[in-house]
Amino acid sequence: MGTDAPRTRHHRWLRALTWLLAVVLLLVIAAAGVGWWTVQRSFPVTSGRIDAPGLISPVSVYRDDAGIPELVADNDHDLFFAQGFVHAQDRFWEMDFRRHVTAGRLSELFGASQVGTDTFVRTLGWRNVAEQEYEALDETSRAYYEAYADGVNAYLDRRSGAELSLEYAVLGLQNPGYAPEPWTPVDSIAWLKAMAWDLRSNLGDEIDRALLSAELPPEEVARLHPGFDWAGAPTILEGMPAASAPAESAAAPLPQPPSGADAASAAPADARASNAYAAALTSLRDVLDAVPALLGPEGGDIGSNSWVVSGALTESGSPLLANDPHLGPALPSIWSQMGLRCAEITDMCTFDVAGYTFSGLPGVIIGHNDRIAWGFTNLGPDVADLYLERVTDDGYELDGIQVPFNEREETIEVAGGAPVSVTVRSTGRGPIVSDISADFEAVAGAYPAASGAPDGEYALSLQWTALTPGTTAASIFAIDRAEDWDGFRQAASLFDVPSQNLVYADVDGNIGYQAPGTIPIRKQGDGTLPQPGWTSEAGWAGEVDFDDLPSLLNPERGYIVTANNAVTHDAPFLTADWDLGYRAEGIERRLLEQIDAGEPFTAADLSEIQLDTGDANAAAFLPVIAELDLSGDAARGAGLLEGWDARDDVDSAEAAYFAVFWSNLLDDMFSSLPEQTRPSGGDRWFSVVGTLLAEPEADWWNDEELGVQGRDEMLAHALDEAWSEATSRMGSDPATWRWGRLHTLELTNQSFGTSGIAPIEWLFNRGPYEVGGGSSIVNANGWDAREGYAVDWVPSMRMVVDLDDLDASTWINLTGASGHAFHPNYTDQAPLWQHGETRTWPFSLDAVRDAAQETLNLLPVEGIGPSDPVPSETPAPEPTE
Repeated sequence: MGTDAPRTRHHRWLRALTWLLAVVLLLVIAAAGVGWWTVQRSFPVTSGRIDAPGLISPVSVYRDDAGIPELVADNDHDLFFAQGFVHAQDRFWEMDFRRHVTAGRLSELFGASQVGTDTFVRTLGWRNVAEQEYEALDETSRAYYEAYADGVNAYLDRRSGAELSLEYAVLGLQNPGYAPEPWTPVDSIAWLKAMAWDLRSNLGDEIDRALLSAELPPEEVARLHPGFDWAGAPTILEGMPAASAPAESAAAPLPQPPSGADAASAAPADARASNAYAAALTSLRDVLDAVPALLGPEGGDIGSNSWVVSGALTESGSPLLANDPHLGPALPSIWSQMGLRCAEITDMCTFDVAGYTFSGLPGVIIGHNDRIAWGFTNLGPDVADLYLERVTDDGYELDGIQVPFNEREETIEVAGGAPVSVTVRSTGRGPIVSDISADFEAVAGAYPAASGAPDGEYALSLQWTALTPGTTAASIFAIDRAEDWDGFRQAASLFDVPSQNLVYADVDGNIGYQAPGTIPIRKQGDGTLPQPGWTSEAGWAGEVDFDDLPSLLNPERGYIVTANNAVTHDAPFLTADWDLGYRAEGIERRLLEQIDAGEPFTAADLSEIQLDTGDANAAAFLPVIAELDLSGDAARGAGLLEGWDARDDVDSAEAAYFAVFWSNLLDDMFSSLPEQTRPSGGDRWFSVVGTLLAEPEADWWNDEELGVQGRDEMLAHALDEAWSEATSRMGSDPATWRWGRLHTLELTNQSFGTSGIAPIEWLFNRGPYEVGGGSSIVNANGWDAREGYAVDWVPSMRMVVDLDDLDASTWINLTGASGHAFHPNYTDQAPLWQHGETRTWPFSLDAVRDAAQETLNLLPVEGIGPSDPVPSETPAPEPTE
């Protein structure tokens, strides 16, 4: 799944915190006996007894040595009440920050610098859609959301300010009047809109194609946006093509251009020469990038691996399921591990599930119950389209008729400033996004000429499936309680946004795959460029029926792999922009090797595959480099690579040198491209350059400024540059080089960890951690070649579920269970994650109780039940240890 914390480079609002405030904070923390008390006062009570007004019956919260909570209750209401309470104990600042993002209310926390971001979110109306989804919920699901909110608020009734989290002490220096308001069910549901935005579709690719079309001829635009290799790369339903068994040293596949590339290059020549058009598109991308990404930055590395192996191929005779979603690193981790258990399954208590949750959202997102297990990866369909609208002050044109805008007023409250009013205009397709900023207006003004539209006044509207109320909020509970394949598919049919690849296994030995989601059917085009909004001949004709979406049960080959690669050629159109399949190929290669050797799989085998560092890009280059006639530093570099197994291990000098070579090569080859379109690395550029390796005379290998002509001279130049850079970064002795010295992970707090003020960052951030892996590698610790070698994307968690013995399953989180800086469980899992280790995952109640290091009993208060609000004049009772 795909979706990561706001990007560090976008947190400009925190620059408003001055060094003076940092000094004041440090003086407070350093004061005798006060500092550690300030830090620890937010740590939750995790043992003993606490009276919790609103409960019907007692709830036990067991925590193991990693602080992972397992909740045991007698009824569903109390189970979700306790989940809200415990999430608030561990992660309330994270929850509060997220709800301000999803409601377009960051300005209330951080002031005027966030008005632009809030305007964008208000224009899209995430909160408005969440409110409609809440009202449409079935009675049972609504009761779960309300119970969860009551649990959060029961905790908020007990604490305030720095007692909730250290971040509130820091916020108080800038915004001393702020106090969090009560939690609501809509706060939870709005988080689903942020997930959908971060995993939305290919808007970045569409803008990139349009920018390239302003500079390059159509065939080169197609070359730089290669399509999925249907003949050579594995698809989810069919697996690896039989005629192309993957060799570890095989070159990158020859791509086929997607229809979107052809469409992007269909603009007339004068458009390609339009600097204003290119500038407008660049600004548009900047605006999109500035919206906080709670799951991670847009890009090819936002994805996941998941696969499932049939019992016919396992040592136990039962299926195994593995999943590791790739998201942007955040501290605390995007995931919160938890078990939701009924002491006894009855009509009143219906859950027996454990796995990974989102703090702020009830239920378990990925995991298993006592009958089935499931994993997610991002399906990545194209579910958002821009439309060019002919407009006047009063409305927009549709089929020759002037239609009035739908309008609403939004008021943005601003900490330390006056409120800001925003008028949101919408067409029948969606909001007018060109009202947000001059950048969008520029696109609306420049695009007509590029698309051949007649003169006039234009605006851009956005149609996006997530802006229509859906049913994902209810699907989570249905998945958690599903007992078999039919029940799982029925639950999946409710999971409409964001669309995911769902893998499945059950205790009866079945394995399966299902693609759910709301996928538009377009009347024309493939969604890769803005469409004319003034005619009903453009737009969406409906959505793909759930029964027509790809599905697979018990394939003969005995396994199913999903890694954001294409699902199948024989299916409704989903997108032109698939992941190109390098990770899927790496996983399938490992599976096929073991199958061919006749060795049955264990859970440990799947964990080992998750750590595979095989670099298909390096494997494609090594034989070419070995044949070059080189001298000097380039020859030294080639000598270092000689005999390398093309694995990006953390202690590999060769991996470090090759990464530096790859970064320099991309910069040298594509420096002429517009800045926003330059290579970041990853699957797309593996394919582009891998294909060019077979075309040594292609123009992309030439650079007059560098004085190089042809492939061999360009490679020699990059090898020489890389040796110099590697020496300057790691010293003159290659024996001391290691990939982990360059490829480090900084665990960064979602908010204050990016302040630019070292003392404040020290409070909340941790690291660096040296790691192996890389972009489009199974162990997907991705990096952006435009930014350096530091880790930008990670396997945000790793799990392997053993359907033979659920207590033999394993899991690990990126950071830890706690969101409180300096808490023992803040980052205690990070070193294990770093070294590829996992923890045991007790599931049966006996195993949970045996593993418990602490037990907290939440107790009902007589006379105050679910229908009785807690009296405001009644102080919350103190915990009894």
